[in-house]
Amino acid sequence: MDEAGILRDLRAILGDRGVVADAAGMQPYLEDWTDRFHGRALAVARPASTEEVVGVVALAREHGLGLVPQGGRTSLAAGATPDASGGNLLLSLERMNRILAIDRVGLSVAVEAGAIVDTVRDALREVGRDLPISFGASGSATIGGVAATNAGGANVLRYGMTGRFVLGLEAVLADGTVVGGVTPLHKDNAGLNWPQLLVGSEGTLGIVTRAVLKIHPLNGHVCAALLSVADVATALTLYELAVDRVGERLSAFELMSGSAVRRVETALKTASPIPVSPWMLLIEAASVSASVEADFASFVEAAMEAGLVEDGTIAASGEQAAAFWRLRESLTEAEAKTGPSAKHDVSVPIAALPEFVEAATAALAELDPGLQPNVFGHVGDGNLHFNVLGVDEATRHHVNQSVHDVVASFGGSISAEHGIGQYRLEEAYRLLPDAQLRLQERLKQALDPGGLFNPGKVFRRRPE
Repeated sequence: MDEAGILRDLRAILGDRGVVADAAGMQPYLEDWTDRFHGRALAVARPASTEEVVGVVALAREHGLGLVPQGGRTSLAAGATPDASGGNLLLSLERMNRILAIDRVGLSVAVEAGAIVDTVRDALREVGRDLPISFGASGSATIGGVAATNAGGANVLRYGMTGRFVLGLEAVLADGTVVGGVTPLHKDNAGLNWPQLLVGSEGTLGIVTRAVLKIHPLNGHVCAALLSVADVATALTLYELAVDRVGERLSAFELMSGSAVRRVETALKTASPIPVSPWMLLIEAASVSASVEADFASFVEAAMEAGLVEDGTIAASGEQAAAFWRLRESLTEAEAKTGPSAKHDVSVPIAALPEFVEAATAALAELDPGLQPNVFGHVGDGNLHFNVLGVDEATRHHVNQSVHDVVASFGGSISAEHGIGQYRLEEAYRLLPDAQLRLQERLKQALDPGGLFNPGKVFRRRPE
């Protein structure tokens, strides 16, 4: 491989600012958020336009290099980390970060792929609109990244996954073709809905360069409560009551195990606003109408009168509600400070959540009584982060299989929102139906026959 020649050609396409090739400058791009996966690469390509992306794709194809796209590098599945071969180019979209258009009346926003989610949300709030994609890493995650991974988060209960926001995409395919655009059409049945094929593909089928997304009115009235309950079954009963009393205004229903909250208190020195109980719930409702406040208070009162709640409080201010959310969003950080963990981003039918938690906990105890579940997640969409502390590299594989086997027994998914990446690749090939795997590989062969895009992610091998 003529590395010097490739770098020279890359700089001719992108300019000096568009290429990072020194070891120190490249280091942040070579490791995943969990610090478990580390790779090597020839260089980091930082295009500033779609045309420059096309040029990088052509260069990679000419030299047989893998091309690993990166957004905010917040993946929990090592989906944007290169392998150890050094034969890949990293493609960072961080310079392509403009907000192109906000249509307040038409409820859409057009952005470049490298625009940061929270930056877009801040701009929208200034005009009374919102893009309700919310999760702990939204201050770093990019629009292209969340579209390519179909990211979830706390508001999936009300608004759905990121794919539900996508009105259109612009993308570069492996042969250099640019498809799509950012015309804000809410309805378009003139052919296949191909943008949804790229949603959740983790950059393996095409490089998203621009997106047009559906936005929503900014909710002026937001209510939040932090409640404690005895068990997951009670949490589910409370969720049913919330749906009945609050309806479509219910925007989040977050479950946290008491042990997970105690880790926040210990590791981050952050006290819970209410006494820690076996299970805790962060519930949020929002609306443009003030009527939500009375209805939400009535729901909490009914829950307490029914004996469903052991303790709790409704946020008296935006600052207090933010403190509730800081507790929830600190769970992952506290886990990281506690020690190595095996992460499981799983989903099961909502009604099966209590039985799943019981079965998965029992399976771990049988495997090794020293393993400690660290459980939290989104009750309203059946997604739990059933993480496990006390693992090491020798036991991680067995822990993953044990938890995922329980997930499969409930007809669930081993990746509810984080994706497959590298971390879950072998488990996906072990548990996904053969027909689904064959379909996915046929799509990869059709769109990227040379295995150019994001090698080693989602697909176990390059197409033949």
